[in-house]
Amino acid sequence: MKRIVIGTAGHIDHGKTALVKALTGIDTDRLKEEKERGISIELGFASLGLGDDIILGIVDVPGHERFVKTMLAGVGGIDLVILVIAADEGVMPQTREHLHICELLGIRRGLVALTKKDLVDPDWLELVSEEVRTFLAGTFLQDAPIVPVSAINGEGLAELRDALASLSTATHPRRTDGVLRLPIDRVFTIRGFGTVVTGTLWTGSLAIGDEVTILPKDLPSRVRRLQVHNQSVDRAFAAQRTAVNVPGIETDQIERGDILCSPNTLRVSTSMEATLALLPDAPKPLRNRARVRFHLGTVEILARVVVLDREEVNPGGEAYVHLRLEQPTTAQPHDRYVLRSYSPMTTIGGGIILDPCAPFKRRRRPEVVAHLKILEQGSSRDRLLELLKSSSSPLPLPTLRSVAGLDSGLLQEQLQELLGLEKIISLKGREGEAYLHREVYDDLKGTMLSLLKQFHTQHPLREGISKEELRSRMATRVSPPLFTQLLTDLTQAGEVAQDRDRVRLTAHQAQLSPAETALQERLENHYQKAGLQPPTTDVAFKEAATDRKAAQAVFFRLVEQGILIKIKDELYLHRDAYERAKALLRAHFERHPSISVPTFKDLLGLTRKHAIPFLEHFDQIKLTRRSGDERVLYGQ
Repeated sequence: MKRIVIGTAGHIDHGKTALVKALTGIDTDRLKEEKERGISIELGFASLGLGDDIILGIVDVPGHERFVKTMLAGVGGIDLVILVIAADEGVMPQTREHLHICELLGIRRGLVALTKKDLVDPDWLELVSEEVRTFLAGTFLQDAPIVPVSAINGEGLAELRDALASLSTATHPRRTDGVLRLPIDRVFTIRGFGTVVTGTLWTGSLAIGDEVTILPKDLPSRVRRLQVHNQSVDRAFAAQRTAVNVPGIETDQIERGDILCSPNTLRVSTSMEATLALLPDAPKPLRNRARVRFHLGTVEILARVVVLDREEVNPGGEAYVHLRLEQPTTAQPHDRYVLRSYSPMTTIGGGIILDPCAPFKRRRRPEVVAHLKILEQGSSRDRLLELLKSSSSPLPLPTLRSVAGLDSGLLQEQLQELLGLEKIISLKGREGEAYLHREVYDDLKGTMLSLLKQFHTQHPLREGISKEELRSRMATRVSPPLFTQLLTDLTQAGEVAQDRDRVRLTAHQAQLSPAETALQERLENHYQKAGLQPPTTDVAFKEAATDRKAAQAVFFRLVEQGILIKIKDELYLHRDAYERAKALLRAHFERHPSISVPTFKDLLGLTRKHAIPFLEHFDQIKLTRRSGDERVLYGQ
């Protein structure tokens, strides 16, 4: 069964709702206020079967200029459009704006229903048809059928159905194997079942029992019940009007514009890169950092448009832009969006999302424009490689699937090809396999080597830097698995040496001068004689040397070599005293199940000032653990 979504468009009171009712028998104006005022205020929905193998889901939109926001929420996911123009009035302002919106959203097929045929004579009908054809010149509907029709007496309805069937036959159906996305346009409660959300399923499919998430708030739930056009079903497919019962979530937690999806498939963002085309009849140029209304799917969000290669975009012009949203939402590459001016609210342009989770980039950089050109015009492999190249950290498979907009099969195929060409590398992480561009990886190795060289220059007497300190100095936060892989590769290449938790350049050898050797001996002897009553570092430095900087350098060399053991800041023990303290403590536990602070103090001959830090250190290294006011051996 082929499923196609078709939407109405056109000026207020041109007969969109009446036409849908004449075609389907369904009155899409369900609200009391709509009945009283005689105009559509909210989105309406109906279905129409065309033979045995085509089902149309129809989205009926309001035509009043005050409800363009609602219209945009309805037409974001349609495949075909019926542009409704009343024969007694012809082309009107909302006819133009609605057509602009359809073009900006990339809708490429449709027809014109010339309604209220019964109100005009044949000569007038022919004149209006010519006016409409002139109006459509240069648009995606320039060669579309124009079907005169009357919802009152039924004239032209058969021809309209035939035209819809012909268009639907030539339209590719939505993919049902893609990422599940259902932009939410209604939220309500059904007694006995709880919260229900509705929308037109953009891609993928959904079955009873499926785990789902509602973004951007990341609300988890599962599918308890499903309906398609008011009929209960076990599974819903792309292009179907779907109602989903989501238990465990309150209606006030969800709003129009949220997205229902499978867990861990889409990423939320407030920063996107995109193409922008400003309409030729936009009232004025769009200046850099202009505040606008951003529409994608069923969401409207205030945003700033950062123009990346100039100060403004003229009417009819195109540019690459960075969209900085004031609230988070989710998108995929090649989604279409629409911009409306902040005030007065008129449609001014739109474009295609290129990177839905883009880091902010500096303007007027040729490399930024080159990057976006690849995302816009490159092959799927080129786009994937470019996204990996622009990421400073490995991207897990779910993240890649979201930002690349590729289905799982094609994504895996492209990744394996790039791995074979050694363009990228793979790493094991918490979320499974993750991928990084080879050039980014090589740059990180270069950064690590530079940091080691810098460290050796600053601390020539130290054997090396701790691994954790080295990782923290990397300009980009490097994950533990990536850091380990970098170290392993550099070690195997003979450029880096590792000793316990220390890292150094292989070529680095700490050499002490005779004066430094003597200073080292004085410091070690000082701590060795102090035993379990060590001095503070300040006192040790003053007694060992007049040059504090030289004393510090030698002191930390002793720490690196394991001769001095850190108990806490400013408190260090010689390793002989440290081992003696541990031996006395173990001997005590052979005779007693626990030890108190006073007993520990007497056992080691300590002051309370030192006893507490010593015990806390032994807790930290898991020799002891606290049990009430006493300590016991760790593991007991």
